[in-house]
Amino acid sequence: MSAPGQNYLNASTGLRSWLLTTDHKRIGILYAVAVTTFFLLGGIFALLVRTELAAPGETIMGPDTYNQAFTLHGVVMVFLVIIPAIPGILGNFVLPIQIGAKDVAFPRLNLFSWYIFIIGALLALSGWLVIGQVDTGWTFYTPYSSDGSTSVLWLTTAVFIAGFASILTGLNFIVTVHKMRAPGMTWNRLPLFVWAIYATAIVQVLATPVIGITMVLLFLERLMQIGIFDPALGGDPVLFQHFFWFYSHPAVYIMILPAMGIISDLMGTFSRQQVSGYTFIALSSVAIAFLGFLVWGHHMFVAGQSAISSIIFSMLTFLIGIPTGIKVFNWVATMYKGSVSLKTPMLYALMFLFLFTIGGLTGIMVGVLAVDVHLHDTYFIVAHFHYVMMGGALIGLIGGLHYWWPKITGRLYNETLGRIAAVLVFIGFNLTFFTQFIMGSRGMPRRYHDYAGLLEQYPEFTALNLASTAGSYILALGLFMILFYALLSLIRGRKAPANPWGAVTLEWTHTDSIPELHNFEKVPLVTRGPYDFHLADDVFGGRDAVQGTT
Repeated sequence: MSAPGQNYLNASTGLRSWLLTTDHKRIGILYAVAVTTFFLLGGIFALLVRTELAAPGETIMGPDTYNQAFTLHGVVMVFLVIIPAIPGILGNFVLPIQIGAKDVAFPRLNLFSWYIFIIGALLALSGWLVIGQVDTGWTFYTPYSSDGSTSVLWLTTAVFIAGFASILTGLNFIVTVHKMRAPGMTWNRLPLFVWAIYATAIVQVLATPVIGITMVLLFLERLMQIGIFDPALGGDPVLFQHFFWFYSHPAVYIMILPAMGIISDLMGTFSRQQVSGYTFIALSSVAIAFLGFLVWGHHMFVAGQSAISSIIFSMLTFLIGIPTGIKVFNWVATMYKGSVSLKTPMLYALMFLFLFTIGGLTGIMVGVLAVDVHLHDTYFIVAHFHYVMMGGALIGLIGGLHYWWPKITGRLYNETLGRIAAVLVFIGFNLTFFTQFIMGSRGMPRRYHDYAGLLEQYPEFTALNLASTAGSYILALGLFMILFYALLSLIRGRKAPANPWGAVTLEWTHTDSIPELHNFEKVPLVTRGPYDFHLADDVFGGRDAVQGTT
């Protein structure tokens, strides 16, 4: 039992206490600092790429530098930001409190996971700075990675190491959800964020070893000249694509499923309503995790696979849209039945609903064989990918951070600035990427340093690229505004009440504005569901009036 007034921030001070902590809340903060740093770095590379493409011809960099910039943008954003962000930050901080636990099942393993992640990240960045640049793209496709600079081995080793952090985190969350739930916290009383993190953890444990093995095989081929992917040695370069996408398509759901869980919590809280179709949303997360392993071949419709394989993967692509559609329709039904409050977190939830729906529908479009042949390797795919990954995963993360910010920091941010930043992000994002749908549908190829040779047939590419680049700077302005008022709230923000949103999950009803060291004064006794607002007589004050304690 911690001393009165002692919370996780003031329980112990000094850098050493943070670097050796086993408190899940502090580890979540450590992930937040690391991911924010890498996000800024990946964003710089993105702005460099868009600046180069603002006008035809060479603008600020040559083709080799351009290839290196978009490779690093992809590697940093995918492996160091989107995949670890929500599980590492909000999964660590929120999940144990939401199920009434004092910590995760394996606190030391949790800290070890963070160190593995940092080692992998530092290895990747030091390899780029010291060993040499990599220009293969974030997918490391052979033969580029087989025949190019040996510096690619440094980066693939970093990805291999960072993957262990994902595996260990997933294992920790699975055991935590199974074994650490408070009395009365049955499976049908779990918050939907917990369901989403649980489904994500299953994918992390089962899929991540595949990318690790693939990186090892690539390393062995380059180091020992073993014929695996290189045709000159008797290998098959398409085999690399099968291995890579068998991991990377489930990895899409490592990125997006936690965001869906966040949106479910936001929809319930800011609609003041039981989430419509709770059971269907919960089980759809598990269904998405399962089906995600069956559709990797839709990335390879033009790679020479058999016609029957392409037809099967196309059908499975349509099938995975069903559990995703269940979530979207139930979120809309939740708002329809509720009393919607347009606070900043809810603005991001609505933004997610709009952007992710576009990303999902365009994903179904390119699941059609005839359409994919036309659009493959064009900017249409770039736009689709970003509407899902950034419009979905990162927007969900931003919404979740705004929602749980008072709980994490004990401070309130400026709501007006929050809404202005949300509008800038929405406008900037759509201006950046919707124009790329248009360019891609007209045939502009992705990964190209220059498009001057296409202007005679498609003169509109100049204006569209300029608009896309302008949108990227508006988007960056909105994101920097978020960082600004977040830091400002830490310095001079108003002290947050224990439950500023009137939510009814355990982290809001049973903890103070900054949770104490072991989360709860007493072990909660859960007597109702996570969105039963009609049973909560006093969600702002008496914690024991909402749920019992034991």
